[in-house]
Amino acid sequence: MPLIEVTYAPHVPEATLRKLADELPHLVSVAVECPEEPYDGDLQPGDVEIRFRQLGPLDRSGLDVVIEVRSKYFESRAWNRQDRVDTLHSLIDDVVDLDEFGVYLSLPVAAWAQTE
Repeated sequence: MPLIEVTYAPHVPEATLRKLADELPHLVSVAVECPEEPYDGDLQPGDVEIRFRQLGPLDRSGLDVVIEVRSKYFESRAWNRQDRVDTLHSLIDDVVDLDEFGVYLSLPVAAWAQTE
């Protein structure tokens, strides 16, 4: 269950943010897929959580958008995490027009529970 936080500069167009909101759940799910958490292409409520936050007046960033992905640690997911994040960056670049953006993938030891 990936958690995605998108931090963006005030000048990023709303259309770009909406495109990210539409595309990121699938792209991230593909990027973090592993035997312990396979992705069948059919996202259900709670499978991916995404939040958007505009940079505030005291925030500092040299990028238009920073996409932070947190997904539960599994060895099968962790051993190639740089390849996963590089691929995710490339896939995002293919579908969204952004000049300067970064993707950060974190794989913490974690647990998740939700109502059915």
